[in-house]
Amino acid sequence: MNLKNLGIGLLSIFFAVSCGKSEKKSGSNGALNKSHAEQVYVAPGEHDDYYAFISGGYSGNLLVYGLPSGRMFKEIPVFSQFPTSGYGYSEETKAMLNTSHGFIPWGDLHHPDISQTDGVTDGRWVFVNENNTPRIARVDLETFETVEVIEVPNSAGNHSSSFVTENTEYVVAGTRFSVPFPQQDISIKDYKGKFKGALSFIKVDQETGAMDINFQLMMPGFNYDLSHPGRGQSHGWFFFTTYNTEEASTLLEVNASQNDKDFIAAVNWKKIEEYVANGGGEMMPAEYAHNTYDHHTHVGKSEMKKEVRIVNPSDVPGAVFFLPTPKSPHGCDISPDGQYIVGNGKLSANLTVHSFPKMIKAIENESFDGEAYGIPILNFDETLAGVVENPGLGPLHTEFDDKGNAYTTFFITSEVVKWELGSWEIKDRKPTYYSVGHLTIPGGNSRKPDGKYMFAMNKITKDRYLPVGPELEHSAQLYDISGDKMELISDFPTHGEPHYAAAIKADKVAPNSRKIYRLDENEHPYAVKNEGETKVVRDGKTVHVYMSTIRSHFNPDNIEGIKVGDKVYFHITNLEQDFDVPHGFAMIGQNNSELLIMPGQTKTTTWEPDRVGVWPFYCTDFCSALHQEMQGYIRVSPADSDIELSWSLGEE
Repeated sequence: MNLKNLGIGLLSIFFAVSCGKSEKKSGSNGALNKSHAEQVYVAPGEHDDYYAFISGGYSGNLLVYGLPSGRMFKEIPVFSQFPTSGYGYSEETKAMLNTSHGFIPWGDLHHPDISQTDGVTDGRWVFVNENNTPRIARVDLETFETVEVIEVPNSAGNHSSSFVTENTEYVVAGTRFSVPFPQQDISIKDYKGKFKGALSFIKVDQETGAMDINFQLMMPGFNYDLSHPGRGQSHGWFFFTTYNTEEASTLLEVNASQNDKDFIAAVNWKKIEEYVANGGGEMMPAEYAHNTYDHHTHVGKSEMKKEVRIVNPSDVPGAVFFLPTPKSPHGCDISPDGQYIVGNGKLSANLTVHSFPKMIKAIENESFDGEAYGIPILNFDETLAGVVENPGLGPLHTEFDDKGNAYTTFFITSEVVKWELGSWEIKDRKPTYYSVGHLTIPGGNSRKPDGKYMFAMNKITKDRYLPVGPELEHSAQLYDISGDKMELISDFPTHGEPHYAAAIKADKVAPNSRKIYRLDENEHPYAVKNEGETKVVRDGKTVHVYMSTIRSHFNPDNIEGIKVGDKVYFHITNLEQDFDVPHGFAMIGQNNSELLIMPGQTKTTTWEPDRVGVWPFYCTDFCSALHQEMQGYIRVSPADSDIELSWSLGEE
């Protein structure tokens, strides 16, 4: 009881410090002078220098912003239904939200990471993780659409994800919550020793981006918080922060903070990959969904997988090691040259940095301080590169610039601190408003970071914007880091709860962005390539409407012979071949969502009329001066009616 009171008391102090600071006015630090406004101003018709892909957290979606303007360009639906476009509602995209638990209409999207070549972001794909129902998705940056979602079995709280190796050989997903393996009905009190943590290595096809789980490393039952790949000299390794090495199952704020140190797990995935290629590991039953979307057919499909390869660390000697690091680390961040491993111990007064070369030497010299479940624990001092003394309270995440500096967020003291790699000297600190979580530097998670901007994503907004009731969008702040001192130059709101972001130079992405879908490449089974192919077909109580849309009419726009109890499928092809001319479709009584159909694309929605009458449909997206005229009618007759099916356009 005394122990619990002590832990809760400490947390109360932390929250008081954080919330107390959040009430302070920003004063001159928050006021943007004219030169700052000029720095973020993008003139009408001009474009931003960078794309920023910001996680939408509990929205389940990925947000696309421009830097330095802070303008939001798009919300990409990934793990949640999105009525704006019909994602997750249309017949083509329902499959993208399929899981072994059935259709899941919501997700918690956390950590975007951009594909890399030679350790440098290449702008082909963004990988994102879903925390609640463990999944990894791939967003195609040609279309800015979700094209693949793979469920991660044997995992729970898919948090230390979704980070890619330096040639996008793998996207890696680590479990936050350890669970019984295999899943079974056992007492929660039997946690210690019986729960396991799965680290999943998902192979990525270098040409297509297609994902497939190559192996799962079944680790001790700790919590695996965040991870990053080695790069340069440490390429071939992956590093994961762990907490709850106590293996507690209740009141973790106290019981998971007893050990003086937790671990960074260092995994030599190259060694395990070789072991697997030679037949190592065991194929075990595991049910998980693999969902893909085809841009030619415009159709998503879901396949249920039945097994996965499991690797036990003890079967691959020399592949996995534990680096002791100050307790409850959150971020696990690797310097651009791959030399330094930063463990952001949330409850540590200092910031600890480990050395990869020293780690390798310690392994070679067998400088071990025991083992945990057969995994060697390296001597702390033998891997220590240095310590940043008294940088702040509550370190969470670190990223890097191109000048040898690191930038770390401190949640409790609401600040970003700049410090120098190698000397460990603090160079600058700037407040954030308020309680900063993550930060991003374009390319900061790569071998070639950019040193122009850094933006912080804060958890508390308070007085930064006009009040809009109890719920506020989160506050992001953009800093100019090109000089010796950081300068706060802009605030902008972010949607959902950002947990991380990835940013890239616009010229790596924009030239490849698709403008239309070519009609002659449309392989949708219900597509129409011209208005002469439109028709309505009955098959029992199922009716298929092959419909086209073009400025400013639907074809057909009058349909009769539909009956109460029918299930009507509207397969709508947008015949436009002009950039930025989508068409919408909505039907009165439609109990799913509208459709937004891009030029050359086909989408399908369903409608089940439950009453007789004449019911209108219309275009939801303003497309021309005659947008209001873009409408149609469907006559619904009683179920026993003998009215023949008919359809027309322009006939009185």
